[in-house]
Formats: sequence, C-alpha cells, structure tokens
Amino acid sequence: MTLVSPPVAATSDGPLSMTASLPPVALRDLVALTKPRLASLVLFTTAGGAWLAGASLTWPVTLYALLGTTLAVAGAHSLNCYMERDLDALMHRTRNRPLPAGRVAPKLALAQGLGFAALALPILALGTNLLTAALGLLALVSYVVVYTPMKTRSAWALGVGALPGALPPLMGWTAVTNRLEAPGLVLFAILFLWQLPHSIAIGLMLKADYDRAGMKTVPQVMGDRHARGQAALYTLLLVPVTLLLVPLRVAGTTYAVLASILGAAFLGWSLLGLRSDPGPGWARREFLLSLIYLTGLFGALSFRS
Repeated sequence: MTLVSPPVAATSDGPLSMTASLPPVALRDLVALTKPRLASLVLFTTAGGAWLAGASLTWPVTLYALLGTTLAVAGAHSLNCYMERDLDALMHRTRNRPLPAGRVAPKLALAQGLGFAALALPILALGTNLLTAALGLLALVSYVVVYTPMKTRSAWALGVGALPGALPPLMGWTAVTNRLEAPGLVLFAILFLWQLPHSIAIGLMLKADYDRAGMKTVPQVMGDRHARGQAALYTLLLVPVTLLLVPLRVAGTTYAVLASILGAAFLGWSLLGLRSDPGPGWARREFLLSLIYLTGLFGALSFRS
C-alpha cells in the first residue's frame, strides 16, 4: 500500500492543483524496521562477549564485530518485518509498524534487509574471522528462513528463535579469540536459556494478539499453566549455568554473589507461576524481571574479582 499526499488547496495565486506526489519515507520508519530495542540488546551482549574475551587488546576487531553484528541484526529484523507484514496488520501491538501502516513499501523493506545482510557477512569475515562470519550466517538463516515462518506452525519456534538470539555473545567471543571455547559457549547457553522464560512471559501477556495472527506460542498450544511451568523449569536451569563462568575464570567472587542474588529473585518469581492462579500481573512482572536480571547479570560481569 502506498500513501499519496492530498491535493493542494486552491489559493489566490493560482488554480487548484490536483497533482499528488508520494511522500518521502521517514528515516525513523526505516530504523523502526530494524527493531532498534532488540538490536540494542544484541549489541550489548555482543560487546559483553568481546570484552570478556579480551577486547581491550583488539579494539579494531571488536568494532568490526559490532558493526557486522549491527548490520546482520538490522537485516534480519527488516526481512522479518517484510515476511510478517500481513500478520502484523492483524495484531494491535504491531499494526502501526511501517509496513502494515503503509508508510514503507514492502520492496524497500526487502531491499534494506537483503542489503544489510549482504554487507554484514563480508565485514565479519574480513574484519574479524571466518568463524564469526559463519556464526553470523547461522543467525541470519535460522532467524529469517526457519524461525519466522515456523511461528505460525509450531510452538517449537520458541527454541528455534532462541538460537539466533543467543549467538551474539558467542560471536563477540570468537571475534576476539577465533575459537569456540567453553566461556563463549556458556555465554551462548545463558542467553539461550534466558530467552525461554522471557519469551513465554511475552506470549502470556499478548495471547489475544497472537491468537488473532495465528501464532503458535507455548501458551496457545499447551495452555497458560503449562507455559508457566516451562518458564520455571528454564529459569531453574539458567541460574546454575550462569555460575559456570566462575570456575572457568571469566568471573570472580563478586559476580558469583551478585549472580546468585539475581538468580534467586528471578527463580523465586518464576516458581510463583506454578500456582494454579498466580494473578493477572504475573506474566508482566516475569517479563520485567527478566530484563532486570539480564542487565544486572552482564553488569556483574564487569567485576573481575
């Protein structure tokens, strides 16, 4: 759908002009296609992985990693918006996005997505290493080709979608080290497990919207109580995994204490979801607490002692 400007009104200087022109595409709408809030989280975790691997010694490589990851995420999100534009039009949360609202032509969104993706991989390959570029390609393909169409077919999309979301900190690590090592894999596992209760909370909060679009989330397919049980289980697995960074000598005692406190709070609230009726606000608080938890966890990693 293309927006057309209204006719120019008649003035004393001349006759009524019925000439219509296409309005310019607003930069903010092109940026919105990249989902900047999600992109900022990806960059935060990528930078965290690089810093833990010793980014202070390889700043040029780290900057290339962040640039390549930024473009990869922007491309993936733009392509996701292009592919889901009809579904977005059905949901209250997304119907005012640039594509369903008609402010950006689908072909432009497609071109932006493909262009960013095409730039991202060479930058990662030449600026960092082939391993990091391969992980970037895996993230792009799994998100766009597998996860996006799978969302309307199976609740297993939850786990599939967590894969590309968990790769950025590992990419930050491999950009610096050019190796798949235990600390980088633990960072990947932390992000993978964290996304599961976080996404389940979103699914519970927006259940009616997802119903309208035919999304197969865990609450839709298995019910709310089962979904809350899964959130508690994944959080229970997450907390001990975060502590593995201590014996791997990536983090120290201060991190262990802070991670334990944060983990106890997050797990405690998640376990409250096992009650038959945790109340209407449980999912929203689970969502907000998951964000606080992840931010605090990566903040705690800044303490090396």
